[in-house]
Amino acid sequence: MRALKIMPRPAAVACVLALVAACTPAETASVRRPGTTSAPSSPSARPKATRHGPPGEQPRTGEVRPVGRAGDLPPVISSIPTKRKVVFLTIDDGWEQDPGFVKQVRDQHIPITAFAMRDAVEAKGTPDPAGGPGKYVGAGKWGYFRQLRNADVAIENHTLTHPNLRLLSRDAQRREICGSSQVIRKELGARPTLFRPPFGNYNTDTLRAAKSCGIEAVLLWTATVQPGGKIAYQVPDKRLRPGDILLLHFRPNLAGDFRVLVNKIKRRGFELGNLQAYLAAMTVDR
Repeated sequence: MRALKIMPRPAAVACVLALVAACTPAETASVRRPGTTSAPSSPSARPKATRHGPPGEQPRTGEVRPVGRAGDLPPVISSIPTKRKVVFLTIDDGWEQDPGFVKQVRDQHIPITAFAMRDAVEAKGTPDPAGGPGKYVGAGKWGYFRQLRNADVAIENHTLTHPNLRLLSRDAQRREICGSSQVIRKELGARPTLFRPPFGNYNTDTLRAAKSCGIEAVLLWTATVQPGGKIAYQVPDKRLRPGDILLLHFRPNLAGDFRVLVNKIKRRGFELGNLQAYLAAMTVDR
């Protein structure tokens, strides 16, 4: 709640004009909550306002339709069941570690979930050249993802090496998924609960392997974001829909493209939702 300014009383104004020593700064100070310290006398010395709580819109009571899971395997989710004009941002791999992207997410308190792939984060191999030559490939490695974590970005699982999981045995899939969770826990201090399969390819063995690695849900998407912040839709009418999950990648010009994307979403009247809060509201056992 903003502090309320107390308007000077006539007597106080006269007192100030008369330079009477009995007048104190408290007579023109802002109202403060009990237990807080006095506000700085100089505007330039005042601390910057900080935003509290998780970033993004939270689900309203009764807004999200619960979705039960079939059996004991993690549910596969490609969109959030809501009629509210809210969409969700996710980003995959970790190749192009643009510091401008972290700054936007942190300064604007933008909700986004990152799915880290070990080889991309550690710059092992060569990134997809589709986005053009990168400037920040592997620049910060896991230190970059610690910056994202500190900016309230949830860091989730996208395998170690980005294979087509359908071509692997269950044991091989488990090594990819569990191995990634172990690396992320070691580097960032928290074990992932969400998993995004490379290329969106998965089978029953994937779900079983994911469950054994502590994964609670497998997350897909409904639209991808291309260079320039262009949205590539997977629906015939080519428009955003409530509950859409958008997929970005850590590609060149990430900061610029991300700025274009966020502005575009807001111009179309959509809000950015907190994915974790919505998933908690929609997933129930049955």
